[in-house]
This record gives sequence, C-alpha cells and structure tokens, in this order.
Amino acid sequence: MDWLRLISARRFGLEDYVPAHGGHYEVRTEFQRDFDRLVFSAPFRRLQNKTQVFPLPGSVFVHNRLTHSLEVACVGRSMGGDVARELMRRHPDLEGSLVSEIGAIVSAACLAHDLGNPPFGHAGESAISTYFSEGRGGELRTQMGEGLWQDAVHFEGNANAFRLLTHRFVGRRRGGFVLTYSTLAAIVKYPYESRLAGRKSKFGFFATEAESFCRVADELGMRRLDEPDGGICYARHPLVYLVEAADDICYQLMDIEDAHKLKLLTTEMTRELLFGFFSAERRAHMQHTLSLVDDANEQIAYLRSSAIGLLTHECAQAFLAHEEEILDGRFAGTLIGHIAERPLQAYRRCAEVAQSRIYRSRDVLDIELAGFRIIGTLLELMIDAVRWPDRAYSRLLIDRVSSQYDIRSADLPTRIRAVLDYISGMTDVFALDLYRKINGTRLPDL
Repeated sequence: MDWLRLISARRFGLEDYVPAHGGHYEVRTEFQRDFDRLVFSAPFRRLQNKTQVFPLPGSVFVHNRLTHSLEVACVGRSMGGDVARELMRRHPDLEGSLVSEIGAIVSAACLAHDLGNPPFGHAGESAISTYFSEGRGGELRTQMGEGLWQDAVHFEGNANAFRLLTHRFVGRRRGGFVLTYSTLAAIVKYPYESRLAGRKSKFGFFATEAESFCRVADELGMRRLDEPDGGICYARHPLVYLVEAADDICYQLMDIEDAHKLKLLTTEMTRELLFGFFSAERRAHMQHTLSLVDDANEQIAYLRSSAIGLLTHECAQAFLAHEEEILDGRFAGTLIGHIAERPLQAYRRCAEVAQSRIYRSRDVLDIELAGFRIIGTLLELMIDAVRWPDRAYSRLLIDRVSSQYDIRSADLPTRIRAVLDYISGMTDVFALDLYRKINGTRLPDL
C-alpha cells in the first residue's frame, strides 16, 4: 500500500466535490471538518447515555461512551501526529502531501469508533446476536437472506458504525455523514464481511455496505486478500492500528482509574499497577511529584496520565518500526503487543486485574443482565411488529419509530434491518424507558 494513495480527502457521497481554495473563509482541513461534523452530530451526543463499563448514572462520575471517545481522540491525535512527523522525515517524497494530516484523521476516526455500539455495550451486541442464533429469530433465516442473517447472528458495533456513517437513511442526504475516505477506512478494524466472522470472530461491514466499503478500500489502494470461498477481505488501512491502540490505551487505563474511584481497587493496588509501567529511575521522580499532592484521586490521575503518555509513545514507535509490514498487510496483532517488555507486562497486568476485579464485578454484571433483557425484549417485540404490521399492537409500536428508518418497507428484510438500526441507535436511558412503558411499569406523564 502507498501512503500517497492511502491518505485521501475524497468524500463519500460527494466524490465529484473539489474543495474550494483561495478567498474562502474556511481554514479547516477536510479531516478537521470530519472531526467537527462528528462532534456536532446527534449520534455522537447520544453516546453520553451509553454505557462504557459501569452503570449510568451514578453518584460517582465514571466514563460513558462519549467521554471515552473524546479521550481516545486526544490520544489518537497525539500518536498520529508523532507518526506523521517521522514519516515525513523518513520519506522526503511525502513533503507537501496529506500525510501530514494523519493526526487529524486518526483523531476523527477515534471520535467515531463507538458510534455503532448498541445500548448496554457488549451485552447489547450479544442480545441482538443471540435473538437470531438462539431465540425466535432463528425461524427467519430463509426470509432474511444469508447476508442479513450473517450480519444479525454476528452483530458487530464496528460494522454498525460504518453503516451509520455511510448509509442514506430516509430523508437524509446521499453519503450519510459524507466523511473522507481515509477517515472511514481508519474506523474499520475488521475489514471483511460478516460471512467470514465465523472464522475471524469479528467483521467490519454489513452486507448492505459491502459495495460501499469496497469502493472506499479500492480507491485508497487497500490490499485485497484472497479467501478460500471468495469472501470479501482486505488488509487493514494502516491508520486502523493507531485508532485501535488509542482505544486500547484509554479503555484499559481509564477503567482502572474509574475502578479506583468506585473503590473496587484500593489506592495501594492502583498505584502499584500504574507504577509498573516505569523504570526505577522514573518512579523515583514520580514519587517526588506525588509527594506534592495529598488527594489520592489526583495522585492516581497523575500516574494514569503518565502511563498514557508512555504507551502513546511506545505505540507510535511500534507502528514506525513495523511500517513496511503494515503497508504490506503482513503485520500481525496489535501495536500494544509490540511495545517494550516492561510496559507490555504492566499493561497485561492491568488487563488481568480489570477482567477479574472490574468486568466481573457485581455492578457490571447487573447492568449486562439488565441490558440483555431489555434489548432482547425490545427486539422480539419490534421484529414481531414488522413481521405482522397489520396487527393493532404492531401499528402502535411501528408508529413510535422515527421516520428515518424504513420500517414500513414492502420488503421484510429491509424492515428487519430498520429494527436493528432503530434499537442499536437507542441510548441506555431511552431503551430502559421504552421497555418500562411497554411493560406498563411506567406511564407517560398525564
């Protein structure tokens, strides 16, 4: 793959658009416009009421999908900027190219990486998948068609984000968010179709968006990989590795900090985890800085920020060290997996503690159980409604759905897809409120 081709300001849905130059008040780059467009969008605002890990809301402020995405975007911008500067130095022929904008592209992609996540995080994804693979949805396989069926039984938030950003919903403009090709490509962590998900566990675009993704990938010169059954599969766009690393860094370390605030981890244990990233010499300097602050939460915040800074640098260096493999589509694993031994072991230790002490804590399990029940119930009721739309109860449910979703289509698979769009776009609060109203445990104010 070639950097000069991989970085493109061409916009999805506006392929013939040529940005104006000279005399125009707009001073933002095309990739900065991507970032701003995402910030001001309704799906991005809705992330404030989507679970990151811990239940929302609570008496102690913890991260939601919105604050997480903003933090990932900050880390991604720094990492991308470091990579861009070194690439420009390393490859003089890139002088004057859009490669200098890598930081802005990665930042925008980081901002959008969780837009497709349904309510209640991974519990929501699982509830959607298992309704079709284990529940009543199984009887719909022949009616849905194989493409939609595979999309549903392997429902994936990353693929849903690509759909949200590119699909022309009813009444909306062609091209969805009309983002640049490079920003869109940098979001897709798993660049293959859903029917390959059985072997690869994840996928990056729904059957309905396969043509759209191929258009983006081919324009950018992403390497097409051969699959035994001819399935659509590409090597990752190189910037995906930076987006993924920024996400890995933030969710792991911010979850540790949140767990400390919620007293799931002691101050002593949290300090030990975060000190593990640094050499003895660096620890001595940090101990002096900590002595200037008495508040335990501020001490942990300082250690966490230091660890994020270290990991950001390490991942940028790992990307640069493996640039050739990444461009060839041969790079295996994540950037985190290729950093220096000390920070890698410290990161793995944080992951082990998070798995045992955080992700399996009672509060987190309770929200997953509730989310599974809520999403499963809403999905079953809405699927029944679109299967038999002339029933009185079905009409009541269908009338509640926003007009942007094609839920009144004459085509059943299209109606089922509209249900998935509708439910996956809900916030935790909206889904819970609708669930209560449907069950009669909460009535509208009269």
